Amino acid sequence: MKRLVFGLLFVALTLVGCAQNHFNVPAENYAEKVKVLGVAPIFMDADSDIMYPQKELLIPLISELNRKYEPLLVRKIKDTGNYYAVTPLADESQMLFSSLFARRERRDDAGIEYNKYFWKNDEIGAYIKKNRLDAVMVVVVSGLTKTSKLYSSNLLTSLETNFNFLTMTAQILGPDGTVFWEYPNFRGRLLPYYPLVNLQYPDFSESEANQSRKVEVRFKSLDGIRRTLEQKKNDWLFRETPDSEVYGRLFDEITSLSTFSADKKGKEAATGGKPLTPQDETQKPGATPQKNAPTGSGLSPVSASDPAVKSAVQMPVLKNAVDTSVIPPASSIDIVPATASTL
Repeated sequence: MKRLVFGLLFVALTLVGCAQNHFNVPAENYAEKVKVLGVAPIFMDADSDIMYPQKELLIPLISELNRKYEPLLVRKIKDTGNYYAVTPLADESQMLFSSLFARRERRDDAGIEYNKYFWKNDEIGAYIKKNRLDAVMVVVVSGLTKTSKLYSSNLLTSLETNFNFLTMTAQILGPDGTVFWEYPNFRGRLLPYYPLVNLQYPDFSESEANQSRKVEVRFKSLDGIRRTLEQKKNDWLFRETPDSEVYGRLFDEITSLSTFSADKKGKEAATGGKPLTPQDETQKPGATPQKNAPTGSGLSPVSASDPAVKSAVQMPVLKNAVDTSVIPPASSIDIVPATASTL
């Protein structure tokens, strides 16, 4: 039993250790290259696998909601503190997507199905240069049909079959088209990969009402999709916030996987951004405490008459002691700070 526990613990620690860098390049190299990140408007891939019967009405709805919640993504990326500037790019989403898009591939990595996007390198480079960026993040919402198992509200009934989803992918691209980072990314981590919204649902209620074993799969209404995507997120005190629960969850996942920790400030990074003080220096391993510091060094002088010092240090009595009658009392001694370095 102990071996099993230690084995599971080792695997968990290994996964956590491998999950520190989700970039396709070393995080330190990325931090040096990318100071200004642009966030393109969220793209809607209308030609992807979207089976919705009112597709001509669904596409404008999703594009509207994408634009509405784009500032939430930008805000979350800014809050990481990884960039000098994070710039939202105010372009027309569909036209920009058409000019940059090269092709898509349906992928199945580690059991997770998603659409992987490829871009025109020259157009990406020109777009980054035009906006004076170091890199650009592109986010795409697309349709995907895959086999899933969905449960009824009471979790007593389930149906496993093909359902049509809207999913979200993201990439950070360099001026030469290099993919610095992408979501989903399977570099040493188990990834849940939530869909944006399921366009279909199993009608368990109708099956139960008709006492039928066959469960019909139906498409959600446009109003139902809107309400799902606009449902507000609650904070820790269960108060409603302006943020979308669904978009916020995906943006949190994207932000957490694209956040890096690079040692940019040397000593200040090790002290939480605060400069080291002389006291901090003396506490470093191997450091030697300063002795007989000059009064102009910024250190507070310590008086020998301090009771704390008397109790802590017992001075030895010398045989040929100096006559203390010739020494003026301590109260009459004036300590004059040095006007120049005494070192």
